[in-house]
Amino acid sequence: MEASITSALAALAGTTIGGLTSVIANWLNQKNQVRAQWLHYERNRRQVLYRDFIEEASKCYIDALQHDEADISGLVGLYAKLSRMRVSSSQPVVHCAEGIARKILNTYLEPDKNFVELRDMAINGSIDLLHEFSNACRKEFDELRAREF
Repeated sequence: MEASITSALAALAGTTIGGLTSVIANWLNQKNQVRAQWLHYERNRRQVLYRDFIEEASKCYIDALQHDEADISGLVGLYAKLSRMRVSSSQPVVHCAEGIARKILNTYLEPDKNFVELRDMAINGSIDLLHEFSNACRKEFDELRAREF
């Protein structure tokens, strides 16, 4: 009789272990899927935010180069996007974005540029205000992609 009890307990233990293994494997798989979906969503959300910031900063910068009166609504939009970045972006991205906003504000205080001066700035690369920001964003996306896999 002891042999039959031992046999039954062994079968019960094996079934329990097999069931727990299956539950744990499914839980881990689900957890990884949810994490990958969240990272994908987060990356897409940041791409839209960074794209909008780049477009707004470009418009504000060219306005600042050509006018001495600030485009207040454009600056408000720029700072709103900057504040959204402070919530979710990495510190290097936020730091670069803050530098861009400062540069735009300071540019309004400089003399207006004519077309020849703008062309010279384009040729020597000094008009590219967003280069460092773009590189910081790319690095952040590479880090998010590495965490996804």
